[in-house]
Amino acid sequence: MNPAVPSPLLASLFPAGVYTAELRGPGDPALLYPEEAAHLGQSVAKRAAEFAAGRLCARAVMAELGIADFPLRVGGDRRPLWPAGVVGSITHTHGFGAAVAAPDTRFRAIGVDAEVVGRVREALWPKICAPQELTWLAAQRGGAAERLAALVFSAKEAFYKCQYGLTQGWVGFHDVMLDLALDPDGGRFSVLPLKPLQLQQELQPPWEGRFHFEQGLVVSGMAFAAQ
Repeated sequence: MNPAVPSPLLASLFPAGVYTAELRGPGDPALLYPEEAAHLGQSVAKRAAEFAAGRLCARAVMAELGIADFPLRVGGDRRPLWPAGVVGSITHTHGFGAAVAAPDTRFRAIGVDAEVVGRVREALWPKICAPQELTWLAAQRGGAAERLAALVFSAKEAFYKCQYGLTQGWVGFHDVMLDLALDPDGGRFSVLPLKPLQLQQELQPPWEGRFHFEQGLVVSGMAFAAQ
């Protein structure tokens, strides 16, 4: 039995037509298909459990699309190899795994990412933040900075996964920034390019997504509708 369940949290981040699933806690690698388990190699137990959580969530959303017994392999670029006609995204972090999927007739690409608030420590900020974002975070008070640092990381990861579904191109953390006019409690973010990106040949910025803070997590999602 698959322990992954539909996710109201993720459903709040995506338009209708995107199927969602989550798993709170570790996944059981014994439930993986052999073709999926082959990708674990010599992974430590924690990594194996996170990988399994993501794959079980992916299995649940594929079932909603009428796809059963489909091993979700890993491509040469480390991305999941979704079935033909499906766009999807997986995320897993400490104690939380999730997946989203939809027909490619409705969406060109989707991306999701979850991060634990407090784990994006200040020493990491220069690696993930543009100069404007660093100044913005430094001006925050109390616990706001660690929440917003986690949001920057999560939102950029969700954007990266989504844009990759269209471009198959690399985008670095310093190549984009969040629109700093965002309301930390508003649930929406926008991504702006800091250099010309391949995605701009497909969709003009800003690229908008949604986020939600819940129980020590921030989860971000982005979807590009089919044209």
